[in-house]
Amino acid sequence: MAATLESEQTKFLDEAKEVVKREAFNMQRCLDKGELMEGLRHATEMLNQLRTSVLMPKSYYELYMMVTMELTHLNMYMSGEFIKENKIADLYELVQHAGNIVPRLYLLITVGVVYIKSQECSRKDILQDLVEMCRGVQHPLRGLFLRNFLLTSTRDVLPDIDDSEQDAGTIDDSIDFILLNFSEMNKLWVRMQHQGHTRDRQKREQERLELKILVGTNLERLSRLEGVTVNKYTNQVLPAILKQLINCKDSIAQEYLMDCIIQVFPDEFHLKTLDIFLDTCCQPQGQVNVRNIIISIIGRLASYAQADPANIPPEIKLFQIFSGKVTQIIQSRSEMPPEDILALQSALIKLALNVYPSETDYVDQVLENTFNIFDQDNSRAKGCSAELSRMLRVPVDHYEDVLTILELKHFSPLFSFLDYKVRKELCFYITEHVIQTDTHIDSHDQVDLFLNMIQCLISEQTDQATEPDDPEDFEIEQSLVGRVVHQLASQIPDQQFLILNMCKKHLTAGGDKRIQYTLPSLVFRAMELCRVYHDIREEDDKWEKKVRRRAREKKVSRRARGIRVR
Repeated sequence: MAATLESEQTKFLDEAKEVVKREAFNMQRCLDKGELMEGLRHATEMLNQLRTSVLMPKSYYELYMMVTMELTHLNMYMSGEFIKENKIADLYELVQHAGNIVPRLYLLITVGVVYIKSQECSRKDILQDLVEMCRGVQHPLRGLFLRNFLLTSTRDVLPDIDDSEQDAGTIDDSIDFILLNFSEMNKLWVRMQHQGHTRDRQKREQERLELKILVGTNLERLSRLEGVTVNKYTNQVLPAILKQLINCKDSIAQEYLMDCIIQVFPDEFHLKTLDIFLDTCCQPQGQVNVRNIIISIIGRLASYAQADPANIPPEIKLFQIFSGKVTQIIQSRSEMPPEDILALQSALIKLALNVYPSETDYVDQVLENTFNIFDQDNSRAKGCSAELSRMLRVPVDHYEDVLTILELKHFSPLFSFLDYKVRKELCFYITEHVIQTDTHIDSHDQVDLFLNMIQCLISEQTDQATEPDDPEDFEIEQSLVGRVVHQLASQIPDQQFLILNMCKKHLTAGGDKRIQYTLPSLVFRAMELCRVYHDIREEDDKWEKKVRRRAREKKVSRRARGIRVR
């Protein structure tokens, strides 16, 4: 079926191309002889091929490009000797009598551009006439390409100044022209979705995605007008675009156009209108993937801030603005998938890390919000362990040591939403990070926090699988725990003593199966501490007291071991 359709498309396209080649050759030959009327007749026959309804968007685009390339010969002819000897106004009136509306409007646009360049008439009036006349083609595919031809043909004649003579037009006229063309194109584009049988819905959506760049070109053209200042963008351009975006009530159009706004307009424009844009993000259809839009604008402005911190005015609190809007969006969309929630929270964490590296409270705030969301509705956390783990790795990778991670109060509590396997992998990753970065944890309180964080590697868990661990993997994990003991060290002997006791408390809870790998490291660290104590015995006023206390503890320990020995 697909092969048959493709062969039919090829056949129709080849037939249309043959006609275009023949009529284009005859048109150019007539123009070379100075026979304009005959040339226009052949041009009309050539343009008649664009009236077809049987070609798919890709094939129609190929035909459109071929036809419009041939129209440049007509444009060059009229812009040359013809305009010097004839009134272009008469020709502008003449082409309006073409029999069919599609070739009529293509010819009208071609002549109209030459008419504007001749300065015989008001540029503003001609542009207004052209954009209004294009309403005559309401077939979505033909209309979209016709208006794209209008936009590309007039790109060099649009006024781009803020103050000029009335006939020449101003930047406001260009803005109105492009916005009207954009509005009409978007309506045609959305209308494609509602044509044909419902079973062809997916096919129509694919066709629309292939044509989206035609609509987006209007916004790209607006962004290139030098006369579009921040104030004009804020007061004229963006409100008109957002109004059309919301009113169309089409998820494909809304998602694409919001992304297009982010990509084509300058960063300083986005800063000025950030609140307006983010408020609009709360209004689109439920099917719109707001996640991608928010992540895109966060990434854009984060890069802008990183390039030069002075780019962000002090009064604009990027993190607070985005954090508030993300929370509002999540609360308003109860059906939002947990993967999208975590992607948004990850974007906020990256924003905080890259733009506000010294503000660890911002990261902790995101972690707290994430915990509260999942704690209030545990069903949202199901099946997203991998995504949550990726989010938690972001600050681990960013900070040079794990000490900053230990300061984040809401980092470890999120482990409760991870399943056993993912939680163990994350613990392994963090432990390995400590060793690779050669981080030394020198406070017994921090050691307690760290060992509680990696409990998954140290002791049995209630949610772990009933079948035993793979012996090789288990040995690797426990050997890593034994190695990390050497990173838990302080230069102060008494502090080191407390650290070792804390390690002993946690490691002995792992049972005989684990302790054979972890205890040797602890013993060696204890022996090193004994040497340190011995070396400073002359300087330590409490040396004798410590020795007597340790002797008593050693005696009690031996008795306890004697009871337990088989």
